[in-house]
Amino acid sequence: MLATLSRLQSTGERPLNIRRLVLDVDKARARPSLLEIGEAIAGCAGVQAFNLTVGEIDIETVGMDITIEGENLSYEQIASAIDSTGAVVHSIDQLVAGDRVIEGVARLR
Repeated sequence: MLATLSRLQSTGERPLNIRRLVLDVDKARARPSLLEIGEAIAGCAGVQAFNLTVGEIDIETVGMDITIEGENLSYEQIASAIDSTGAVVHSIDQLVAGDRVIEGVARLR
């Protein structure tokens, strides 16, 4: 993504305005705490609000979905902040970007 942002800046194109990220994140049961992860996310540029929701707990790990909203969010900065706590980002499960937020529409299949 850094290469993409550099290309956009060098060509004068407008960079991607990320407004929402939904991340699949795992952490050890003992540490870090949800508060530590939340503090790391809150310190990232552009973050206006976030939600950490625990989805799975097993013997050693806790799996969670983290929804982050704001303007001009930096995935690299957010993932680095989460990693610095000892938690691990497994995937981006949703990305919303642009001049406004568009909610997903369920398709009939």
